[in-house]
Amino acid sequence: MTDEEMFEKLDEIEIRKSRERTIKSYVLRNNVISDKDRKIISQYMPDHGFFFEDKMLDYSKLFGNDNPVVVEIGFGMGDTTSEIALRRPECNYIGIEVFLHGFVNLLNDLGKRSIDNVKIIRFNAVDVLEHMIPDGSLEGFHIFFPDPWQKKRHHKRRLMTPDFLHFLSTKLRKGGYVYMVTDWEEYAEEVLEFSQNETLLENPFGGFAPPVTWRPVTKFEQKGLDKEHTINEIWLERI
Repeated sequence: MTDEEMFEKLDEIEIRKSRERTIKSYVLRNNVISDKDRKIISQYMPDHGFFFEDKMLDYSKLFGNDNPVVVEIGFGMGDTTSEIALRRPECNYIGIEVFLHGFVNLLNDLGKRSIDNVKIIRFNAVDVLEHMIPDGSLEGFHIFFPDPWQKKRHHKRRLMTPDFLHFLSTKLRKGGYVYMVTDWEEYAEEVLEFSQNETLLENPFGGFAPPVTWRPVTKFEQKGLDKEHTINEIWLERI
């Protein structure tokens, strides 16, 4: 694949947005591929990224091994993704992000640090999960600090809903997990409440989960802590 073909495929999400009216895990903002971004994409995309295709992924082919696979939805700038991958090398990670700056930032980090157990894609998470992730195949989901859409009239834009949680649960193997972290307490309470009605999942803690040792504190999280926001963690497991 040539460089220009890669740049065009990274922009497919823009074309799909205007062509289809599917559920989206994001609200797209302006993204422009700069010359610096182009160099990073050219250098590291072949080894650390992949593109949307309407066919199920072969994880062993993608990663070169049969280790368990965890999907992170909306990795932002990707700092947490890299650190978790280094702390838990026994797992493979698929990172999904639509915002170009964060996507390129993580791509650059993965390439420079030779982190081989992370592959990333720039596309709508719902489309990736529907068309590329086989049912019952995943070890887990990471959803860290999703946009809380604070105003009540915007709550319908929130990623985590009862329907979406059920959809995630169908992609998990038995014993797999959904791990969500948020500093927006009302959002956390809402997810915790409706998760009790999901018959494919159980909450081993009965309420909010204790922090895990392998998730680092991000700059975004520290800003919330500085504002005395409560960090709530939700851990649900596939029955």
